[in-house]
Order: sequence, then structure tokens, then C-alpha cells
Amino acid sequence: MTAPRVRFAPSPTGYLHVGGARTALFNWLFARHTGGTFILRIEDTDRERSTDAHTRVILDGLGWLGVDWDEGPFFQGEYGARHRADAERLLAEGKAYRCFCTREELDAQRAGSEAAGGAFRYDRRCHRLAAPEVAARLERGTPFTIRFLLEDSEIAWEDAVHGRISFQGRDLDDFVILRSDGTAIYNLAVVSDDIAMRISHVIRGDDHISNTPKQIALYRALGHEPPIFAHVPMILGTDGKKLSKRHGATAVGDYQDEGILPAAMRNFLALLGWSPGGDREILGELELVRLFTLEGIQKKPAVFDTTKLEWMNGQYLSALPAAELVPAVARELERMGIPAAERDLASVVDAVKSRSRTLLEVAERVAVRLDPSRARLDGKGEALIRKLGPAFSANLTRAADALEKLPGDSWTPDPILDTLKQVAETHALKLGDAMQPVRVALTGSTVSEPVNELLSVIDRAAALARLREVARRSATA
Repeated sequence: MTAPRVRFAPSPTGYLHVGGARTALFNWLFARHTGGTFILRIEDTDRERSTDAHTRVILDGLGWLGVDWDEGPFFQGEYGARHRADAERLLAEGKAYRCFCTREELDAQRAGSEAAGGAFRYDRRCHRLAAPEVAARLERGTPFTIRFLLEDSEIAWEDAVHGRISFQGRDLDDFVILRSDGTAIYNLAVVSDDIAMRISHVIRGDDHISNTPKQIALYRALGHEPPIFAHVPMILGTDGKKLSKRHGATAVGDYQDEGILPAAMRNFLALLGWSPGGDREILGELELVRLFTLEGIQKKPAVFDTTKLEWMNGQYLSALPAAELVPAVARELERMGIPAAERDLASVVDAVKSRSRTLLEVAERVAVRLDPSRARLDGKGEALIRKLGPAFSANLTRAADALEKLPGDSWTPDPILDTLKQVAETHALKLGDAMQPVRVALTGSTVSEPVNELLSVIDRAAALARLREVARRSATA
């Protein structure tokens, strides 16, 4: 059996949407699972909207996700001569015909159909033109398109996801395959390219199902059996509506900028409409490749849940060695105006990564530990201050006084913990009442790594200055 050949064929008229990225990933996983070939084809025939910048963004997005291609990128616009030759061949074989109707005539036909309460379907008036009339119009240089002549018979296929799907040819339109300027319409271009590239499986969104009967008819008219089609489910927002900008970021690059790790994004996208079976959710690249099959693709729409993505990203952050995160965190710190080149970031990153959901959160927490004055109170921190009242400031001062007696070479977790325990014992405090004000003063929250570890990664002088400053402010508030 010949190894499968699949393709991802984005249009460079916009950014790499998460739906397109999921389609690319499914094709890539299928190719890698089966030992097949993954082809990248840029469908740039929309000359007005296609840009090199969008092409670059698509390539960069795929590269960030780790979706590499075996052939390409090919550019559809380079194959115009083959597209025209296929259209002219269909015309010569009587499987297509010239249409001389103007835009105004077609608009009038469409308006008539709407007035009659029916869907527009071209009435084939140009197919009925006598040969002499066609010759006369060509002689006069009358512009024309080429329409494909659809048979009235059933067009059906066994979809790898949805099972048997069928359309009746009589319900479809004799669609245009070649514009009057000699450029191919999408349905012809994609079939011509898929035949030339020997594509065996077409894995794409189920919004393309309506195109499939037209493309199957073209495959057969050109003398080729259609590939296997697998139409994957749509991606919806958490409100059950089609994913759009109202749900937040939809471009892959946005999630990269927001601190999502490529491995986490790949894992998350793979589970949008595909199941490996069981309750497995955290799947590395090798597992995804090993487990992926078309049979695992689900029919029902998938839900893009940003909260779930951030949770998954947090799992990856927790599992990664801190050293691997340091370069990305350092870049974020530099953007925030915090010099990081000479700092030992690994220990700080290690302290905060397990409580962070994104790389940006890691960087923000590291920034607070490098410069405690950047701390901002959250709801939990404010609640603790209200609960303790005057004791909040008093306990902070007690902690600062005791910690200040620690020499610089003892600014490590164990001596710091012993010191705070002694504060609690000396002043008959619960250990939490001695430690939590310190945590809130340094981070703005009641949640962090253990307080002694938190203090140990912050510069001693900066930590003491911060404790005294917050104690002073809270005492006068």
C-alpha cells in the first residue's frame, strides 16, 4: 500500500487561525503516524488579499507549533498554466462550457430566483447556445468564464469522519471553474493541485463539505479517483457559537505572545475534536503521533476553552526544568525593563513555575521577586489585611526586625524559616500570622512558594526595605 500523502493548504489572506493550525496538526499527525508525506501548499490565488507578510506569519506559526513539512511550501499561484489547461481540457471534452453572461445578467437571474422564493441555480442558457453563436461571440471578443457541467446524478462519498454523505447533482449549480481573466476558481485549482501532488487523503474542516461534491465531480471528469476525505468538526467558543474574536485571541501567534508553550498548544489543539481514548489529556509529541488515527476524530464540534488551555500550559510549565524556561523568561523581563542578563534566574523560575499558567505569569512573578516594589495586591491579599487589622503592620515589623539580624551568608531557606518560627513563638502568634503578612507584602497575594524560599530568592536589602515600607503604609492606612 502506498504511504499516504496529505497537505495543509492555507490562504495567506490572514493570520494562522487556531482552526487552521488544528487542521495542519491533524494532517501532520496522520502523516507521521502512517509514515506518509506532509505537504505545505500556500493557496495564494486571491491576489488582492494575499500578502507575503501573512505567508511569513503562517510559516512562523507552524514552525512554532513544531509542525514541519516534507515538501513545499508550494505556491498555488505558480500553477496557473496547469489550471487553465485542465479547464480547457474539460471544455474540449464537453464537460464544461463557456458562459458569456455578464454580472448584471447573473444578478438579474439571482434576483428572479429570490423573488420566486427559491435558491439561485444558473439556468444553463449559455450551454444552450448554438455553436455558430458561440463562435460569433468569440470572434467579437466577448468575455466569458468557463462553467463545469454537473450531471444530475448522485454524488456520494464515504467520509472518514462522518460516514456516507451524498448530494444530488440536480441540486447543485454549474459552477464557474475559470474566470474571464483565465485564473482558476478555488474548486478547480485545489483539485488540479491535489491530482498533481498525488494527495491521497484530504483532512480539512467540515465547513468544506459543501465543496466536496463539486470537487469529486471534477476529479472524476479529469479521470482520477477522489482522495479519501475526512472532514473534522468545527471549533466553537464556550458559548457554543463559532469561534471568533469575541471569544478572545484566535490567531496562533497571539497565544505565543501570551506565554503559551508550543508543546502545550500542540497537545491542546490535538484534543479539539480528536480523542486518544481513555481519560488521557497530557500527551507529548511522540504519544500524539503514536495514537493519532482518523477513527479517533469526533463528529461533534469541539470547544475552545481558554481556561483549559492555560491549565494544560501550567502542567507543561511545572514539568519543564527551570533552565529550559530561563531564556524565554529573560526576554520577557527585558521587555518589562528589568535587566536579567546577570541574574541567576533558574532558582527564581523554579520557585514560581508550578503556580503559573503562562510564561508571562512566570515572568511577572519573577519580576516581583527581583523587584518587590512591583507587587500588586490581589483580592486575597486585601482580605488578609482587613482580617488582621493593626496586627498586619505589627507582625510585618516584627518579622523585619528579626530578619534584619540574619547575616548575609545566612539568607537561605533554613535560617529564614527558623527566624520566622522564633518570631511566632516570641510573640505568641500562629505561624501563619507571622508568615502571611510577609508573603502579602512581597507578592501582593496569600499564595506563593513557602515564605522562607520566597525570601531567599529576593535580595536581602530589597526584601527588608519592602517589608518596612508595606508595614509603614498599612499602619497609616
